[in-house]
Parts: sequence; structure tokens; C-alpha cells
Amino acid sequence: MIALIDYGAGNLTSVRKGFHAAGAELMTPAVPADLERASGIVVPGVGNFGATRALAGDWMDAIRRAVARGVPLFGICLGMQWLFEGSDEAPDVPGLGAMAGHCTRLPQTGGIKVPHVGWNSLHRPRDSRLLGGIGEATQVYFTHSYAAPVTPEAAATCAHGDSFAAAVERDHIFGVQFHPEKSSDAGIRILRNFVAAAR
Repeated sequence: MIALIDYGAGNLTSVRKGFHAAGAELMTPAVPADLERASGIVVPGVGNFGATRALAGDWMDAIRRAVARGVPLFGICLGMQWLFEGSDEAPDVPGLGAMAGHCTRLPQTGGIKVPHVGWNSLHRPRDSRLLGGIGEATQVYFTHSYAAPVTPEAAATCAHGDSFAAAVERDHIFGVQFHPEKSSDAGIRILRNFVAAAR
């Protein structure tokens, strides 16, 4: 059973539909202790990084304990940014710190519009379990103003004014800046890959 965490940051309905199409069985944990029976954990989210303040304390502790047990963790959009140490968007709110680095605002130079909304291509610098079957230059759907830096954990990058991490992966921790639930067949394939990792 994959736990889909509801911390008030929206888009759970579309994420649920995407995972349903990927053949997953989901639960929405009511309390952090519910994560003890999860085979995988998904942290979705849209909007301001400040919304992740709701994950501080007991939720963060429970997620860290689950990851230490080997439970796969998947951050989507704002949820991926939360995997890092923090964001300039809400400097007083700590991230999980599973990935080194801070999220910053996309540069608004040369006529580039921010937020970055719409389809864009992935660059695949290395192999990835999460992105298995996803080819170079696959188009996925983004909507965001802040992004994570390109670090060794980047399983895919994208460019919008500057290059940023579009997907990250280290051991059994995964994240995507784009919305797989809105990215057609490629997005469902990515969700299926996470479901397989959580089995």
C-alpha cells in the first residue's frame, strides 16, 4: 500500500487518478504512525514552499524512519523541492535534507517567462530506475517558479532560462519537478516505475 500524504498542498485528486492508472493501491495516512504499514510514500504538492511547514515535526520524523527502513519515497513538484535542504521561496522552512542543495527561483532573463508552465523536454544524463523506458527528449508537463539545482542525484534535467533538476534519484529516494499525472503515457510509465520500486 502506497501512502499519499495530504498536507494541504493540493492536486491529490489528479495524483490519485494517475496512480490508479498505474495500477497502484493508495492510502491517505491520517497520522504519521500510519506510515509504518506503507510500502511506498508519495509527497505531492503545488504552490509555495511554505506549505511544506505542515510536514515538520512528527511527519518528517516518520518519513525519515520509513526511508531508513528502505521504504521508497517519491516527491512530486513541490514534494521534490521538499527533498532538498530548503528553498529561497520560504527561507525559514527546512526541507527534508535528503538531497544536498537549495531550490532557487528560475531566472527571468532574455524574455523567459516565470512561472515555467507547459511541456518541455527531459535530458537524461544517466540511467535511472524511476525513468526506465523514458527516452531522451521526452516531453513532460511542468508548472513551477522555483527549481532544484543540478547535482549528482539528477536523473534528468530541463532548461528554462537555466538548467535545473527535473528528476532526482538516490537509492530509494526519487523526485520529479514535473507532473507525471499530467504528462500522458510517459508520466504513467514513471508512476508505474515507482509502484514497481514500492513492491
